[in-house]
Amino acid sequence: MRHAFFATSALAWGALFALVPSASAQNAPVETRVDRLEKEMRAVQRKVFPAGTPIEAEITRPTTPGIAPGTPSSAPIADLTARVGALESQLASITGQVEENSFKLKQLEDAFTKYKAEADARMAPPEAPPVARPTAAAEIVGDTAPVATKPATPKPATPKAAAPAPTPVASEARKAAVAAIEQPDTGDAAMDAYSYGYRLWDAKFYPEAQAQLKATVEKYGTASVASRTQNLLGRAYLDDGKPALASVAFYENYQKRPRGDRAADSLAYLGEALIQLKKPADACKVYAELEQVYGTTLSASLRGMMDKGRTKAKCS
Repeated sequence: MRHAFFATSALAWGALFALVPSASAQNAPVETRVDRLEKEMRAVQRKVFPAGTPIEAEITRPTTPGIAPGTPSSAPIADLTARVGALESQLASITGQVEENSFKLKQLEDAFTKYKAEADARMAPPEAPPVARPTAAAEIVGDTAPVATKPATPKPATPKAAAPAPTPVASEARKAAVAAIEQPDTGDAAMDAYSYGYRLWDAKFYPEAQAQLKATVEKYGTASVASRTQNLLGRAYLDDGKPALASVAFYENYQKRPRGDRAADSLAYLGEALIQLKKPADACKVYAELEQVYGTTLSASLRGMMDKGRTKAKCS
């Protein structure tokens, strides 16, 4: 009888142990899904928080309670299934947030690119106008000096008070003085044209010198003498009380002929023109450019001119 009891007990325990591996086999796929989802969640968190800022998970893994003997094996499976569902939902939410943040970042990058392009456009130097339109050049740099405009239609019926026109004697006298300036003829047409403009400027016939030098630049703009011709054109404007037109001429000479023999001179005189236009900050930038590009090759006269200009503009 006693042997029969032990035999029956052994059979019961054997059946119970046979059930345990079966339940573990059912739980194994769910545990694999949980581990995989938790790894993906950590990867997503590293993507969303590259600096490594820890976040507290909304769903934490509960401590697995001990299963009391006789408890149905479906309870752990139901708990794991709920955890899997919660992790999948949270993963979908974070994925959507990542996509939304990427879209907003793209919008910010586009807005910054547009702002940078507008800022570069504002900081770019003003475009030099065509030489044939001095009025437009004066408007760009804000010159207040009078410039030539289209003559108005005469109204003899309603005369207006104006400054007396030069008498024919004075006009003829000026023409005679200009005609007395000898025009060189050495066989070098470009150099002869420049030399004649220089003689007009040296005689203080500034309007005539401007016309001569401007025509020379237009005709011989690629010749070696073009650098000194355009620089002298700027000086003729400056001496004639037209700093705006002078600044345009100086800047064009430096921009188009940075290796020309009067490029450094044009930068130095451009600073002087800007000071006369009451733009000391821009003049300081020009002097800084002059020092950086031509500092080691500046002549003593140009360096002295630059130092005086810096003092006038109160450059730091």
